[in-house]
Amino acid sequence: MAWAALGVVYVLWGSTYLANRLIITDVPPLMSGGFRFLVGGLLLATIVLLVRGPRAFRMTRNQIGTALLSGLLLPAWGNGLVTLGQQHVASGLAALLIASVPLYIVLLRALTGDRPRRATLLGVGVGMVGLAVLLLAGPSGGSGGVVGSAWWGPWLVLLAALGWACGTFATARLPVPPNPFALAAAQMLAGGVILLAVSLGTGDRLDVGTVSPVAWGAWIYLAVIVSGGAFSAYAYALSVLPVSTVATYAYVNPVIAVLLGVLLVGERFSLTQLVGGAIVLLAVVLVIAAERIRRPPVPPV
Repeated sequence: MAWAALGVVYVLWGSTYLANRLIITDVPPLMSGGFRFLVGGLLLATIVLLVRGPRAFRMTRNQIGTALLSGLLLPAWGNGLVTLGQQHVASGLAALLIASVPLYIVLLRALTGDRPRRATLLGVGVGMVGLAVLLLAGPSGGSGGVVGSAWWGPWLVLLAALGWACGTFATARLPVPPNPFALAAAQMLAGGVILLAVSLGTGDRLDVGTVSPVAWGAWIYLAVIVSGGAFSAYAYALSVLPVSTVATYAYVNPVIAVLLGVLLVGERFSLTQLVGGAIVLLAVVLVIAAERIRRPPVPPV
C-alpha cells in the first residue's frame, strides 16, 4: 500500500506542472491554488467522514498545530510559489528546480544535529552545482504558455522548494493526527484558505467567462484527482515510509513534467538547462542512495 501510494505521487505530481501552466493563463495563480485545495480538501474530508467517521478528525492541540503549520508550508508556500514562478518559468524547468527538495531536507537535518554521511553531503554538493547551472541558464524554456521571462522566476521556484522541504521535514518530526488522510484534508483546507485570502487581499479577480475549457479541465483535474488523490497518498506514504524514501518523487516528477511539457505544449530547453537538470537529478539519486544505507538516526533527547 505504501509503495502504491508513492507510485500515485510519482505520476500525478509529475503532471501538476503542466496543469498549472494551462490554468494560470486564464486564472490568477494563487486564486487557482486556493480554490483547488479548498475543493480537494472538502472532498477528501467528506470521504474520510463517510468511511471512518468523525473520530478520524480527533486531534490534540499539538496535532492541530502540525496540520496548520504543514498546510502553510506545503500547499500554501510550496504550491503557491510554484504557480507564481510558473508565470515566468517553463513547467519542466520548474519541476527540475523542485527536485532540490531532498537536498534541502539534508541541510535541515544537518542544522538540527543529525549528521549526514559523507556520501550524502557529496550528493548535496553535486546538486548545488546542478542548480547553479540551471540558474545561470536563465528562466527561458520555450513557449508553452509562459507569460514572460523574469530573472527571479527560478529563484521563486527554489524558494517554493524550501517551503515544501520544511513542511515535509516538520511533518516527519512533529506530532501528527493518527489518520494520514484526515491530516491531508486539514492541510489542504488550511493551505486553500491561506492562498485564497492572499489572492483576494492582493486584488486578484476572476472573470469566469474568460476561462477556457482547457483551463477548466486542468483545474478540475488538479482539484479532484491530484489534490484528493496525490496529496493524501503523499501523507500516507510519509506516515509509513522513511522521509528519504518518500523524497524520491523529486527525481521522478521532473522527468514526467519535462516529457509532458515538450510533447503537449511545445516547451523547449537549452543544452545548458538539460545538463543542469541532469546534474540535479543525479545529485538526488546520490542522496537517496546514501540515505538508504545510513545508520539509524539518534532519537532526540
